[in-house]
Amino acid sequence: MGLVISLDDARDPEAGLRPLMELVHDDMARVNRLILDKARSDVDMIPKLAGHLIDSGGKRLRPMLTLASAALCGYEGAGHIKLAASVEFMHTATLLHDDVVDESDMRRGRKAARLLWGNEASVLVGDFLLGQAFKMMVEVGSMDSLAILSDAAAVIAEGEVMQLIASKNTDTTEDEYLAVVDAKTAALFAAAAEVGGALSGRPEAERAALRSYGRNLGVAFQLVDDALDYSGEQARLGKSIGDDFREGKITLPVVLAYRRGDAGERRFWRRTLQDGKIEDGDFEHALALVQSHGAIADTIERARHYGAIARDALAIFADSPHLRALLDVVVFCVNRAR
Repeated sequence: MGLVISLDDARDPEAGLRPLMELVHDDMARVNRLILDKARSDVDMIPKLAGHLIDSGGKRLRPMLTLASAALCGYEGAGHIKLAASVEFMHTATLLHDDVVDESDMRRGRKAARLLWGNEASVLVGDFLLGQAFKMMVEVGSMDSLAILSDAAAVIAEGEVMQLIASKNTDTTEDEYLAVVDAKTAALFAAAAEVGGALSGRPEAERAALRSYGRNLGVAFQLVDDALDYSGEQARLGKSIGDDFREGKITLPVVLAYRRGDAGERRFWRRTLQDGKIEDGDFEHALALVQSHGAIADTIERARHYGAIARDALAIFADSPHLRALLDVVVFCVNRAR
């Protein structure tokens, strides 16, 4: 069964996120204050560089998942605030590292930190944020939570290496690409959702449900990002359309278009993505190819599939405002492609 999307949500893609934002508003204010506090350092460059990315926007969906899952599971302490901040620091560190590896010039509509402070500083400040994240995890004192987030950190690093190996490789299969997404993106979504249940001492069945929800939500989220880079608007992505193409990234629309194309089309993809020889008009031709082969529509359809799995994973929980908000987040993620 496909993911059902209301007409109201289709007209207003962020409608699906609003209930979650309202429910965790007060806790997110505490998380944001903690993030600013933990980004401080006597080394002047660290708060400047970290603040450049932290202050650049972003909905902070991952820490909101931690807060909501903890509330869903009846948690009543304060540890979820530090864990949510840890999740956001892990995400921010990954973005800093990714921009260096991908040689990205823009992040969330602003110059990437590496352009302003250099690659070395970006990597090292990312490492600082990871260190701060793990310090907060230790302070919470939940070994289960620490295990979940530390495992996620290792998997994310593996995913970054997998992506590096697959970079510019037009022979990448759909299964290989999804393995990268699972490690690099979905692992943190899964950990962010599960850690709320672990902190609450919930049984394995509920933790597994939250983990499945987060993982499948993360895959859907990334697939929609893939589609938007070949079909969306700059304001909705926080980056220039076509960044993936110019950086030689092999994403699902490319994988599908390459496999479905003829010999001449495959030569085009190898020249532009594999060899990096991009000429005027090439991106427009790439857009035409992914559209003609239905690669965008099929990428979005796959995102809906993973979104439906995410929704079903939460069926074991009793109805509540937090449950409904988490279900609405799935709609938000898929509707970004509209």
